Amino acid sequence: MKDLFFSIVTILRWMGRFLTGIRNLTLNLLFIGLIVFLVTALFSNSPKTDIVTSTSGALLLNLQGDIVEEKQSTAPLNTLINDTLGFNTLPSETLFQDILDAISEASVDENITSILLDLSNLGSVGLNQLQTIGAALTQFKSSGKKVIAAEDFYQQKAYYLASFADEIYLNPMGAVELHGIGTYRLYFKDLIDTLKINYNVFRVGTYKSAVEPLMRNSMSAATKSQNLSWLTPIWETIITDIIRERNLNKDSLQIYTNNIAEELSNAGGDTAVLALQSGLVDGLKTRQELRQLLIDINGKNNKESFKHITLNDYVKTIPLSFTGTPDENGSIGLIIAQGAIMNGKQPVGTIGGDTLAALIRKARLNTSINGLVLRVDSGGGSVFASEVIRQEILEYKKTGNPIVISMGSMAASGGYWIAADADEIWASTVTLTGSIGIFAAIPTFEGSLAELGVRNDGIGTTNLAASVNLSRPIPPSLKEALEINLHHGYEQFLNIVAKGRSITEQRVKTIAEGKVYDGKSAMQLGLVDKLGTLNDAIASTAQLAGLGTHFNAYYISRPLTMQEEFMHIFSTKITTWFSEVIPPVLLTMAAKLIAPLKEITLLNDPKNLYARCLIYDISL
Repeated sequence: MKDLFFSIVTILRWMGRFLTGIRNLTLNLLFIGLIVFLVTALFSNSPKTDIVTSTSGALLLNLQGDIVEEKQSTAPLNTLINDTLGFNTLPSETLFQDILDAISEASVDENITSILLDLSNLGSVGLNQLQTIGAALTQFKSSGKKVIAAEDFYQQKAYYLASFADEIYLNPMGAVELHGIGTYRLYFKDLIDTLKINYNVFRVGTYKSAVEPLMRNSMSAATKSQNLSWLTPIWETIITDIIRERNLNKDSLQIYTNNIAEELSNAGGDTAVLALQSGLVDGLKTRQELRQLLIDINGKNNKESFKHITLNDYVKTIPLSFTGTPDENGSIGLIIAQGAIMNGKQPVGTIGGDTLAALIRKARLNTSINGLVLRVDSGGGSVFASEVIRQEILEYKKTGNPIVISMGSMAASGGYWIAADADEIWASTVTLTGSIGIFAAIPTFEGSLAELGVRNDGIGTTNLAASVNLSRPIPPSLKEALEINLHHGYEQFLNIVAKGRSITEQRVKTIAEGKVYDGKSAMQLGLVDKLGTLNDAIASTAQLAGLGTHFNAYYISRPLTMQEEFMHIFSTKITTWFSEVIPPVLLTMAAKLIAPLKEITLLNDPKNLYARCLIYDISL
């Protein structure tokens, strides 16, 4: 029996080794195959599509995906492989500055005869970005060239940008969507209670609404009132711009948005006819009629369509902004700070406290840099990470060189924490900023576990020995300590703003409490110095540095690691696959459900203190 048992064990051991060998061999072959594939692809003479710029035609301004300040998918290896293999995938992001550079160059490019706006795949975009692009289109029109917008259907954000065009066309089966703006969120109080999760919430600021979804089933009256205070001027800006560009009557636009059912009935139920009668579009054209119009303006190509070059192809042929090197006449460094603020090192698209501090330190140690602009587009996050960044900003100021903040769509809460000490703060009229307040939210699951018949018990040397054990209630003494620390953090925030902005702390208290402001209101309150674009902020920095108009501005950024480059390649392919297989409406619904849950993954502050503004879903 012993010999038989030994024989069986020996056989099983050899079978295990055999299977392990097969598995390792398979993985090695797959890895070698991947390397061979990449090397072959990169160094083969695969035919590439040439970008022809000698033939005149339209610039097809096809804005694909989210409009961002810094692209997550800018890996050179990704671009090289896509170009080499001829992958024609739509980008999930379009760089904001690329759009501005393309429009500017096209205005003086003799080969560009017009601009055609293609906004059918426009993703998330800030109103401040749309305003700046609109201003660039207005400048382009001054060259005598036309801007044409043509869509089957105009979403509100797309129509806002289209209003800057000379001519707007709509498919006879299409519609123009104008519905106003709002901010709506999911609330989880009932779910949390059902799951018996004990969410320990601490906050300072009556209007610090980031944690309301954990505490309530609806938006509080205070938050509704406060949100309306900034939603109203932003909507006024939108309709004012549309009325100006389209030469419309304000009353007619109000009627279109507020009495759509009655107006549609008067138009015989035809949404396209209603848009035409309301003056929102200049004509209704089928795709073939539109194609012929564009051929008449730009000429015909060899594919029986109009001559054109896409935005992605055009930017490969033109000089791009902020991509140079230090200039002997003087240089301004530009750092992009985009996304939630998290502790430690973080990838592009998220602001890592250590990552951003390292870039600011790099600028500080570079004697060729005479001034620094920090472009902030963030609703904040970790208090600790925000303070790490602020401390590095203070070190930079010791050089005597100016540091200026240029706010993007949002620079609130932790985003304002890192901005307060700058020499100047610039924003657009529709930037969302302020939200001066902090919170802590710590869930414990003793109730959930008890429902499953699981208990936690033990012993420690002190009543804090268990610390924050998620399977146990937070000890009362620790709760008290967290509350004290939270109030200390809030007082620290107030003090930072008071000193940085030269405002009395009492005055700061009246404008804090977690209140959010549009850029124009923030300037009136002293939270912002000037209103303008990124280029305005850069020019002001150069003036503060004594450089005049002869200087060079360039990006200071962290190079991508090889691992990040590979991740960009495969994540781009997966994203493209999802967009082709899953209906867009389902992807939109999933994004709305995931957004608030995604915030939980961003909570990595070592002290569980957060300065975060969760206005992530403005229905623009």
